[in-house]
Order: sequence, then structure tokens, then C-alpha cells
Amino acid sequence: MIDVAIIIGSTRPGRKGEAVAGWVHDLAVRRGDARFEVVDLADFALPPLDEPMPAITGQYTRAHTRTWAAKIASYDAYVFVTPEYNHSAPGPLKNAIDYLYAEWTNKAVGFVGYGTAGGARAIEHLRLVMSCLQVAHVSAQVELSLFTDFEDFTAFHPARRHKDTLTTLLDQVIAWSTALRALRRGEHCGA
Repeated sequence: MIDVAIIIGSTRPGRKGEAVAGWVHDLAVRRGDARFEVVDLADFALPPLDEPMPAITGQYTRAHTRTWAAKIASYDAYVFVTPEYNHSAPGPLKNAIDYLYAEWTNKAVGFVGYGTAGGARAIEHLRLVMSCLQVAHVSAQVELSLFTDFEDFTAFHPARRHKDTLTTLLDQVIAWSTALRALRRGEHCGA
């Protein structure tokens, strides 16, 4: 069975990510075709990248990096729940991604964004980053508006249409992650 991390991409006080990730998780666990777990970046307290060697070497010297690496390596796929800050993804999420390399590769990712423009620009930036890490990012994405999906910009009440989009996103993430399983296991197709 595929293991999927729903990663809360913001660590800021008053963030909306916990509510959004809870909604994603509640819908996802009803499926029965994968295991889902919410992973909160705030629980890892990663400082600004402090590893002396590039992540691609896998030579981690810090305990917090090894803990983060083990957590991320344990999943087959990811759903990033990300706000949009100043037309991009939050710094702590980018920092957490940059800590690792091999732990991300040959897996699948989907994006659930939120903000005044639905998090679309944050998602586009994250697509570029994940491409560099050899992560298959699926086409479906959920874009939640602070104007219409959050009452008074605080209480999360997603429009009904987002459920269908999230279902499609999860279908795609699970399908791609399943297809990439052979690469994760080191099996290569050859003649």
C-alpha cells in the first residue's frame, strides 16, 4: 500500500494549514487505497539549512536532518498544503525541501494551495523545485481562496467543488506513486 504524507508547509502562528491539512486527511483516509499521515513542519524545527555538504551527497551531519530524512524517506508520495506568501511558497517549506535529495526522488506529489489567489503561484514555484528533485508532480491542484473558502479569512469552509478536485489529485498521486514503485526499489526496465 502507498504511504502518503500530507505536509503542512507553514510554521507561522495563526496559520490556516492545520485546518486545510485536516480536511485533506479526513477526505483521504476514507479512500482505503493508501495510508495517509499529516506531517507538520513545525514539529521538526529545522533551522535555516545548516548542512555543510549538498543534499545530493546524502552526507547528513546534523541530528535534525537525519530525523527529517528518515521521516520523508518513509513515504511513497506527498501532498503539500501550502500558503502563498509574496507570490511564492513559504520559506520554511522550501528550506525543508532543500535539506534532502534522494529521500524525495522517484515519488509523486500533489499540491493544495491557499491564499488570495488560491496559492497558485506558490504551487508553480514548488513544481519547479520538485522537478529538479525528480518528483512527479500531478496536474490536478486544489486552489483555496481566502476570500471564498475562509469565513472572515479565518474559519475554513471549502466550497463543495474542491472535494472533487482533491479526489482527482489523490487519484493521480496514488497512480503515479504506484507507477514509480519500480524506480524506488531500484528496478529498471531494460531490453
